Amino acid sequence: MQVANVNLPIKVTGRHVAVTESLKDYAIKKVEGLHLDTPRIIEAQVILDVQKYRQIAEVILHCANHITIEATAQSNDLYAAIDEVMGKIAQQMRKFKTRIMRQSRPKHAQIKTFNEKIIEVASSTEEHPIEVEPKVIETEQYQVKPMFVDEAILQLEVSDREFLVFTNAKTEKVNVLHRRKEGGFGLIEPIV
Repeated sequence: MQVANVNLPIKVTGRHVAVTESLKDYAIKKVEGLHLDTPRIIEAQVILDVQKYRQIAEVILHCANHITIEATAQSNDLYAAIDEVMGKIAQQMRKFKTRIMRQSRPKHAQIKTFNEKIIEVASSTEEHPIEVEPKVIETEQYQVKPMFVDEAILQLEVSDREFLVFTNAKTEKVNVLHRRKEGGFGLIEPIV
């Protein structure tokens, strides 16, 4: 995985302002610090503009697969505007990375259903317990969706359920993700 953009051509230009070396170095350092490797950046442009009472930073990234990512931010300070625009660019890159990852996943994964049955065993207070058949109290039906483990963790974090049944997109087997009492999550995978 690429952790920094190496030898990335970055152009820093100014409109209505002379770009100082420290400002140029700061902008270049911020663009090179983008840690996302998808989409791959081919060329970057940073445009700094000073108008009457506002200072604007604009970043344009030309990426692989004909993707162009643009963002603009304005602030009272050019350094703050650069920081703000880099946050917006990182957010847009995450959006494109998610879109690319969704396109590369298998599209014909089948959705399976799973029935959960809650079984209650009646307990007897007598000395000689009477054998009682367990009975089904409640039945729920779940759609078992294909997803990756990290997606299942996100899904379980936002829900109030104690477990999640899903088809692992890598192994194509039914897995169960559950909350642990001491915190965190546990994953149950079948061995076949």
